[in-house]
Amino acid sequence: MFITFEGSEGSGKTTQYRRVVEALRAAEYDVVATREPGGTPIAEEIRGVLLSPREGFPIDHRAEALLFSAARAQHVAELIRPALAAGKLVVCDRFYDSTLAYQGFGYGLDLDALRQITAFATAGLVPDLTVYLDCPVEEGLRRRRGTGADELNRLDALALEFYHRVEQGFQALMRAQPERWVAVDATGTPDEVFARIAAALRMRGLRLGG
Repeated sequence: MFITFEGSEGSGKTTQYRRVVEALRAAEYDVVATREPGGTPIAEEIRGVLLSPREGFPIDHRAEALLFSAARAQHVAELIRPALAAGKLVVCDRFYDSTLAYQGFGYGLDLDALRQITAFATAGLVPDLTVYLDCPVEEGLRRRRGTGADELNRLDALALEFYHRVEQGFQALMRAQPERWVAVDATGTPDEVFARIAAALRMRGLRLGG
């Protein structure tokens, strides 16, 4: 089974992804935990290019989308598909839905072109389940940009309007494939949010330990 976590900045996505991985392992699932961009040595190098601040050297939006997709192609070929073929449960912090939401809806790149690039990069791999951490944009950015944000990057400096378009993009993606998505209210304490996610995963037949 292939599970992905999505959400806008400051939604608590990475925190909850880690907690779910721990709970699944406690339930004795053979879990491969990974992230995008990244997950393999080559993809992690591309991550450094994508997320590092680069004053005076902006990345063209099309180049950015292609770099994300190049990292994804390596990630899928080297890690995700082999793990799934071996019967493991793969849990990934972000996947191609982020490219569609950020580069497509956020920057306005052609969605059909992005979908074609994505299909090529993934060889058609689609998550079995995608958990979306639903948090108001302003609240998420307040969390992210406040003290305690552990990995601020150049995407955190983008305008509020950009992140509203990203949120609208995620909503459109969920409407298009409702059977694949689970939207979880990401407001409240981390424990409250985790309880909602755990309940949703149990509804999908997964055991959670811990």
